[in-house]
Amino acid sequence: MKNSTSSSIYISAAHKSSGKTIVSLGLSRILSNLNQDIQTFKKGPDYIDMGWLSLASKKSSYNLDFNTQTKKEINNFYDQKKSTINIIEGNKGLYDGISVSGIDDNAAMSMLLNAPVILVIDTEGITRGIAPLLQGYINFEKKCNIKGVILNKVKTERHENKLINAVKEYTNLEILGSIRKSKDLEISERHLGLIPVNEKKIANKKIEQISRIINDSIDQKKFNKIGINFKKNKLSKKDIKKANFLTNKKKLKLGVFYDKSFGFYYPDDIENFEKYGAEIIQINSIKNKKLPKVDALFIGGGFPETNAPVIKKNRNLMKNVKDFIESGKPCYAECGGLMYLSESINYNNKKHKMVGVIPGNIIMDKKPVGRGYVKLKINKNHLWGMKNNSSISAHEFHHARLLLNKNSKNYAYNITRGFGINGISDGFQYKNLLANFSHLRHTKNCPWIKYFINFIEESKND
Repeated sequence: MKNSTSSSIYISAAHKSSGKTIVSLGLSRILSNLNQDIQTFKKGPDYIDMGWLSLASKKSSYNLDFNTQTKKEINNFYDQKKSTINIIEGNKGLYDGISVSGIDDNAAMSMLLNAPVILVIDTEGITRGIAPLLQGYINFEKKCNIKGVILNKVKTERHENKLINAVKEYTNLEILGSIRKSKDLEISERHLGLIPVNEKKIANKKIEQISRIINDSIDQKKFNKIGINFKKNKLSKKDIKKANFLTNKKKLKLGVFYDKSFGFYYPDDIENFEKYGAEIIQINSIKNKKLPKVDALFIGGGFPETNAPVIKKNRNLMKNVKDFIESGKPCYAECGGLMYLSESINYNNKKHKMVGVIPGNIIMDKKPVGRGYVKLKINKNHLWGMKNNSSISAHEFHHARLLLNKNSKNYAYNITRGFGINGISDGFQYKNLLANFSHLRHTKNCPWIKYFINFIEESKND
């Protein structure tokens, strides 16, 4: 059971790559190891950071996103998911967002959730200059409750002393920690950000390493003042939620690709599938030699291009998937899933044969083809019967380009913001397959899971 009291902190920064994720991971793992009732959140549509947060906290992490959720939805969702201690990791800088008015930035999110802000400051090449920087952030939006600062990438004791003296002399902020620059705190990156946690065998070891450094670098007494308790909790591990997919017996069996190539899913979307009566059957694109008996498939995003040489060897599973779709069984694919269903993926000047149900080839570009928030207008021929002409919000982040062998007019969406498949359309449709580069999230404005489940039910009855 959750305690009646709840404390929250919002981890933000002056700019991206300041160390927010490292601090969030370290704090989450420390508190999780102490059996504290902890819940982590990530602002925005990020899958990768959220995966690391889930592993660090040993339970599912959730996204909070102004793009797909209303303020009321965010508040309700947060109230439903929050625990005794809540860590919210921001994206980019505290005052960075799409709107120049700041209605969708991290400060706005922290104020909406009434979560005090801790600024992680990259101190490389700065000493006394940290003072006007912090003063600016404090005074820019006075309603934003900036509670303290963590000094990151501190070079030497001398450097540290100069920073501390400047913060104390010119601000009233608490210095909650000072972290020395270390290669042990670095996590490898790829073209979409950090390496996905689901493909990194030493991820747990890495998080434990990070947590030890963070533990030695923070002032626990000062954290206790803002409600973050670092004392050992008597809760047993049985009381702590696990991040695994549930597999209770349901009326529909949904095959979900989940392995080191495919792992970009919203945990609350998976929970909603179960809510609407689906049993989740995990499928490994490399290890599963045949397709299990399922009613429908969901192939999410990920990095099939980096694992293409191995994926392509599992020809039997690919044939099963193709036969499944050709037989008219429902399938939904996003981004990496779309790439998997194409004829081939061209990556690092090598061509790798894929499922081949989508008549086109994937070319990987060095620069992002589609990146950021997307607005989709639903077409009247949408497979699942979603409301014609209504607009939904989503996001995309891909270096992949789909070159179709023939022109298609059977798209589910028109693009009003973003790129999708060709800059105009997204949602390639073939028989009962829907595949798009855009990532959907189940919200009040976009109840896609409900529509997909109904579509599966109807397909079963045909």
